[in-house]
Amino acid sequence: MANTTHADHAHDHHDHKPHGLKRWLFATNHKDIGTMYLVFACLMFFLGGSMALVIRAELFQPGLQFVDPQFFNSMTTVHALLMLFGAVMPAWTGLANWMIPLQIGAPDMALPRLNNFSFWILPFAFMLLLLSFFVPGGGPASGWTMYPPLVLQMGDGFPLMIFAVHLMGASSILGAINVIVTVMNMRAPGMGLLNMPLFCWTWLITAYLLIAVMPVLAGAVTMLLTDHFFGTSFFNAAGGGDPVMFQHIFWFFGHPEVYILILPAFGIVSEIIPTFARKPLFGYETMVYASASIAFLSFIVWAHHMFTVGMPLAGQLFFMLSTMLIAVPTGVKVFNWCATMWKGSLTFETPMLFSIAFLFLFTIGGFSGLMLAIVPADFQYHDTYFVVAHFHYVLVPGAVFAIMAGVYYWLPKWTGHMYDEKLGKLHFWLSIIGVNLLFFPQHFLGLAGMPRRIPDYATQFADWNMVSSIGAFIFGFSQLLFVAVVWKAVRGGVTAPQRPWEGAHGLEWELPTPVPYHSWDQPPPPSVIAQGVTH
Repeated sequence: MANTTHADHAHDHHDHKPHGLKRWLFATNHKDIGTMYLVFACLMFFLGGSMALVIRAELFQPGLQFVDPQFFNSMTTVHALLMLFGAVMPAWTGLANWMIPLQIGAPDMALPRLNNFSFWILPFAFMLLLLSFFVPGGGPASGWTMYPPLVLQMGDGFPLMIFAVHLMGASSILGAINVIVTVMNMRAPGMGLLNMPLFCWTWLITAYLLIAVMPVLAGAVTMLLTDHFFGTSFFNAAGGGDPVMFQHIFWFFGHPEVYILILPAFGIVSEIIPTFARKPLFGYETMVYASASIAFLSFIVWAHHMFTVGMPLAGQLFFMLSTMLIAVPTGVKVFNWCATMWKGSLTFETPMLFSIAFLFLFTIGGFSGLMLAIVPADFQYHDTYFVVAHFHYVLVPGAVFAIMAGVYYWLPKWTGHMYDEKLGKLHFWLSIIGVNLLFFPQHFLGLAGMPRRIPDYATQFADWNMVSSIGAFIFGFSQLLFVAVVWKAVRGGVTAPQRPWEGAHGLEWELPTPVPYHSWDQPPPPSVIAQGVTH
C-alpha cells in the first residue's frame, strides 16, 4: 500500500507544473517550448514589420525623406532575414511543437532537451544579426540573398551576419530532426501515416526539406566567409571565381526554402476548412501526394530566379517547364480545398475567414509566379516590384495568414477561453484591406518598370507607392489587434468547451480544455483514434 501511495505521489509531482524563470530556461515540455517559439516569432514579426514601415515611409513620396540609401538597404535586408528566419519559421516550429504530439497521441516531442537547445540558439542568432548595426560599416545591406561581390564589401558586421545565419540554420536542422523522429517513432498505436492530420504530414515533408537544404546555405555562407577573410576566390572573379556560382548554390537552398515556409500553411488550412465546412477533407491522399510532389519539384526549379544571368537556352527551357510543373500539384490542392467547401455547411468564424483569404490571395501569388516562370516575360519582370508583389502575396496572405488562422483555431484549446470573435473579425478585415492595398499596387509599379531595393524613384511611380505605403501602415498597426485578442484569451474570457468548433475532428479535441501540462501519458485507444480520423 505504501509503495502505491509513493508511486501516486511521484506521479503527482511529475504532473506538477514548474514555476518561475527555470520553467522557461530549462523547458522540456513541448507546450512550453511551442509557446516560447510563438512569442519569439511574434516579437521578430513586429521588429521586422517596423523595418518594413521604415521602407514604406521612405517610399511614400519621391526623393530621400527619412533615411540614407545605405540604411534603407540595411532595412530591406534585415527585414527579410527577420521575417523569414525569425518570424515565419519559428512560428511554424512553435505550432509543430504544440500540435504534433497532441495530434499523433504522443506524450511529448521525441528529443525534449534538443528541443530546448534548438529554441535557445535563436535569440543569440538574432542578437548577433542586430549587433551588426552597431559596428563600423553598419548592418547587412546586400539583400537577404547576400549576393557577392556586394556582400563582400560589407564592414565589420559581415562575420556577425554569417554566424547569425549559421545559428539560424542549426536551430532549424535540430527542430526538423525532432519532428521526423517524433512522427516516425511516437505515433499512437493504430495511427498509420495515412491517418495523420495533414498538418503533421506537411510538417514531416517540411522537416526533410530543412535537413536537405540548410547545410547548402551553410556551405554557401562559409565560402563567402573564406572569400572575405582567408583569400579564397570561390565567388571573386578577379581570382578566377564566379559570382553566378553563388546564385546557383544559394537558390538550390532558396527555392525549397519557399516551400518550407508555405507547406505547413497548406496543412493548417487543410485542418480548418473541413472543420468550418463540416465535411471531411476532399481527396486526403491526393493532398499528401501533392505535398510530396511539390517538395520534390522544389529541388529542380532553382534557376528560375536567375533567368537573366546568361543561362544557355536549354537551361532556360528546363527551368521554365519544371517551374510550370509545380502549378499542377498546387492546383490539385486549391481544387481540393474548393471541393471541400462545395455544398458544405459553411460558417465564417475568424480561422475560416483567414483560411479563405489564404486560398484566394495565395492563388493570386501562384498565378504571378507562373507569369515569372515564362523566360521572355521574366526578362521584363526581373528585379522589379512585380517580383516583390509576387512573393509577398505568397508569404503574407499565404504563410502569415495561415499562422494567424492556426492560432485563432487552436487558441481556445490552448488557453481554455474563447477569444473575442468581434475583435478577431476586425483584425481580419483590417488585415485583408491593408495587405491588398500594400501589395497589389506593387504589381503595377513593377510592370511600369520600377526596380526593387531603391530608396528613391521617378515621379511616375509616386501615386501607387503612396497607396502601397498607406496599406502598409493599415496592415502593420492592425496586427496590434491580434496581440490584443491573444492576450485577452490568455487572461480570461468565456470558458471554451472541450470541442470549441462543432465540425472539429482530430486527437487534439479529445483532450480536456485547456490541454493539461502533460497530455497523452497513456496512448489514446484505437476507438478514439478512429473517431479522430476525418477521411
